[in-house]
Amino acid sequence: MRMHVEAHIRFGQLFDVDREEAITNLDRAFEAKLNAFHSLYDVSKHMLSYFDHGDTALLIAVRNALHHHNNPLFHSLLSRLYLDDGLSRWAGASFLVASFPTRHGAPLIMNYLIRLDDIQARLNPARGSPHLDTFVKGSKAVDRFRVIARDLSLDEIVRKGISDNYPEDQVYVDIMPSFVSAVCRVFKALKAAGAVFKGDDAQTYVKPFTSEIDVDLVNPTFRTLTVGMKF
Repeated sequence: MRMHVEAHIRFGQLFDVDREEAITNLDRAFEAKLNAFHSLYDVSKHMLSYFDHGDTALLIAVRNALHHHNNPLFHSLLSRLYLDDGLSRWAGASFLVASFPTRHGAPLIMNYLIRLDDIQARLNPARGSPHLDTFVKGSKAVDRFRVIARDLSLDEIVRKGISDNYPEDQVYVDIMPSFVSAVCRVFKALKAAGAVFKGDDAQTYVKPFTSEIDVDLVNPTFRTLTVGMKF
């Protein structure tokens, strides 16, 4: 988690010098977070049913999609704008961004934006996408997407995009609140199971993630990002 924070802190200054390195550092740091979360899953899946909850199920699925490199999905918005398509292509274009607030009032400062239709392509069997996750099949895949769509209010995000006339590929979801919510869920399960949190980092994180932070995944918030705006 600290690596991603540090990449965010350095981003602005590095972006002015080398945009590709600045964006790549953010992307790799977030992937490191997902890989660490998957390692946590490996050692704690007997304590928590990860696929019964949308936040934890989504993180595992996105991590696997990035880890196996068998699809073109889940490029961040910054990567798409500056590295993949080129900023000039999107001059004046607007993107709808869905995020999630906290219930305790303090905002989550960092974000990581991925396309909603990438989530659909990878995880919704009804889409018939060639990039559909084949590690989970049949009714299990249907059930997994149903849980993710329910817990992360995906239908509401889809409706908002349609009602505001956004092209499907210009609707993004901030995955950072889901990451924070998932870590809170796992830490609480570990604590309930009697796990001992050792070391300075563990002691720093255990209280916020077990008793202070509370993400509201039921009521998404929306904002518009227009190319040319600072975001």
